[in-house]
Amino acid sequence: MFPTERPRRLRRTPALRRLVAETTLSPEDLVYPLFVAEGMSEPRPILAMPGQFQHSLESLLREAHRAHAAGVGGIILFGVPSVKDDQGSGAFDPNGIAQVALRALREEFDDDLLIMADLCLDEYTSHGHCGVLRPDGSVDNDQTLDLYGRVAVAQASAGAAVVAPSGMMDGQVGAIRSALDSAGFTDTVIMAYAAKYASGLYGPFREAVGVEITGGGNRKSYQQDPRNRRESWREAQLDVDEGADIVMVKPAMSYLDVVSDLRAQLDVPISAYHVSGEYAMIKAAAANGWIDGDLVAMEQLTAIRRAGADFILTYFAREIAETLS
Repeated sequence: MFPTERPRRLRRTPALRRLVAETTLSPEDLVYPLFVAEGMSEPRPILAMPGQFQHSLESLLREAHRAHAAGVGGIILFGVPSVKDDQGSGAFDPNGIAQVALRALREEFDDDLLIMADLCLDEYTSHGHCGVLRPDGSVDNDQTLDLYGRVAVAQASAGAAVVAPSGMMDGQVGAIRSALDSAGFTDTVIMAYAAKYASGLYGPFREAVGVEITGGGNRKSYQQDPRNRRESWREAQLDVDEGADIVMVKPAMSYLDVVSDLRAQLDVPISAYHVSGEYAMIKAAAANGWIDGDLVAMEQLTAIRRAGADFILTYFAREIAETLS
């Protein structure tokens, strides 16, 4: 008898496996989140995220050069101010830490490295929320939109090629697109955190940016409910209709079904954020000798691409890009 099906023939050698691989992962598929902190002369390790730092301006540029040399697709910048207030004014201050760093990156790389900026207020507000608060402690959506527009213009003026609104406010993309166009930044790309879930996987990130929500509150009233799938399409379609050029799913691994849904339903680039908790779990398990960290990181990032993401934001970006190069 001669078997007609012998699929494992195609798995016999590394060369065969490479030849027939359905999904690829390349350095240019990865975007590297970086943190820059105001008033620092040396980088400070982020304990919950081994290998990641709150950077000084000088160390930020050094790390950006390493990422560029490894071929990563771009970087996305998060600012950590030394002073916060109830409006998050450091986010739109032309001399705020993010804008200072964006100008330095633009001067250093111009368009040789894609420079993105996270657009939110939570790193800059004294209360830790993503928007302005009403007296009752709820987020004032419409007042927040005005500030998001100011942040977008400040970031674009400083050199960001892509702004990435992450606050999950209703109408945020439309408000940002209008503000950018009115200020002459018609070519600035908007990458919307369109399906951002109220996840338990953000804890290490909050250490990285020094965010603590006052009064024991949370963001469940404006981030998506992890139990819901269909509403992600509504959120993403609204963002596209308002002018989003790219939409994002966050977190990535627990929401691969959402990544796959949006890839099937939308004709715009889809990104996914492999978040701090996903990174930290791999690092912790690897440090204990329980898994091969590099192998698992590669497996997870490939799975995100297989689900339909065109590119991935990940703290593994540089080290995996160096492995792939």
